[in-house]
Amino acid sequence: MSTLKLRSMLFVPADSERKLAKSVGSRADVLILDLEDSVADARKAGARLTALEFITAQADAIAPRLFVRINPLDTAFAMHDLAAVVVPGLAGIMLPKIRSAADLVHLGHCLDVLEARACIAPGTVRIVPVATETPQAMLSMQSFAAPIPRLAGITWGAEDLSAAIGAVSNRDSCDDRDGDYSPLYTLANSLCLCAAAAAGVPAIDTLHIDFRDTAGLEAVCRSSRRRGFRGRIAIHPDQVEPINRAYSPSESELAHARRIVDAFAAEPEAGTLSIDGRMVDKPHLTQALQTLAAAAN
Repeated sequence: MSTLKLRSMLFVPADSERKLAKSVGSRADVLILDLEDSVADARKAGARLTALEFITAQADAIAPRLFVRINPLDTAFAMHDLAAVVVPGLAGIMLPKIRSAADLVHLGHCLDVLEARACIAPGTVRIVPVATETPQAMLSMQSFAAPIPRLAGITWGAEDLSAAIGAVSNRDSCDDRDGDYSPLYTLANSLCLCAAAAAGVPAIDTLHIDFRDTAGLEAVCRSSRRRGFRGRIAIHPDQVEPINRAYSPSESELAHARRIVDAFAAEPEAGTLSIDGRMVDKPHLTQALQTLAAAAN
């Protein structure tokens, strides 16, 4: 199964033809046509048709891969969403408000049938869950340790989780745009990283809510990448370029990674080596190979 590049995943309301048209020129790695939170209940049926028309018209013409965020599986909307959008050109489904990885298995069975109906090759449509939006999911993140067909990445969310537990805010500051996440949401962030690593897929960081704050976005992206995240959700087109830059290896990082790989290739029996006066060992080699792979994708 091919690897998707998931540095930037841009949400686009599926009921806005204007925003959908504008998204065609985006450099986001993935466009997420949103049928969930950004679409009012009364507009969901129309948004499904708009999403279907967009996928059909644009699948072969635009570089970003096309995902759809459907409504949660335990709502009356989810099956209607899937029946409408699983057509040739759809690359994936973003599944919100899961309770455990079992929801992804259930979604996979649905996709098996819908792919067959649409004459799509089995397994084509991938899945990225928003894995921490419910208390049940937080208590079952170990379920991602088992193999999950179709899984392409894992992201997390703090907004719905705070609403689910009745929190006033997910931040330690009175201003939701400032301050660090409260401990529960820091845990959600960390569990996303661990679940993604256990499943062997990229961890995708959550949104930066102030889309005008480019400096803040760049700062959180740098920190996020150091921790192990491979990409980030974008909620505005202006966020895409800073995100793409932040989650792409720099030339100096690539040069250093090549030196490590070359050094171990020259001495394959070595357990540790000295490069620039610093000791490097096999974990450093693994990181170097990951850096080079990120640039190649």
